[in-house]
Amino acid sequence: MLKKPLRIEGEYRREADGRLVREVRVPYAETTTLSAGEAVIERAGRAPRRVSLQQVPELEAIQNGFGALLAGDVERLERTYQVQSEGTLQAWTMRMQPRDPKLARTLARIDLHGQGSELLCVESHPARGEPQRTLMAAAATAAAGVEDAQALAALCHGTAR
Repeated sequence: MLKKPLRIEGEYRREADGRLVREVRVPYAETTTLSAGEAVIERAGRAPRRVSLQQVPELEAIQNGFGALLAGDVERLERTYQVQSEGTLQAWTMRMQPRDPKLARTLARIDLHGQGSELLCVESHPARGEPQRTLMAAAATAAAGVEDAQALAALCHGTAR
């Protein structure tokens, strides 16, 4: 068990061919690529690990949902998630709840928090346990040196002062 949440730094990107890539740089180097129904996990000095997305419904939902979101494909996004939005352009939240009952047993919802055209945070809420926050853009920059969980949540929600 960790004494405090694991803090990683890196980048998410969508390649031109539709692949989703998560590149971790700190505290370790790892690249995870979601494409063609599989996840490929690569670490230096190790053989790439391949996992079918059917075995990991959470990753399949990420590929389907975020791939659709980043491509602007609302129809595909709504096949995977029930989508609701609230707020104003200055402070908005998009809530995505999985439609698949099997996935909903492990993932209650994903909340995207933003301001204007900037996505500040992706907040995954497991069916049990604490949310996992991925701070992005200005929120990630502002989080440098911040350890307090409430302060990090405020950065995620765009309510930090």
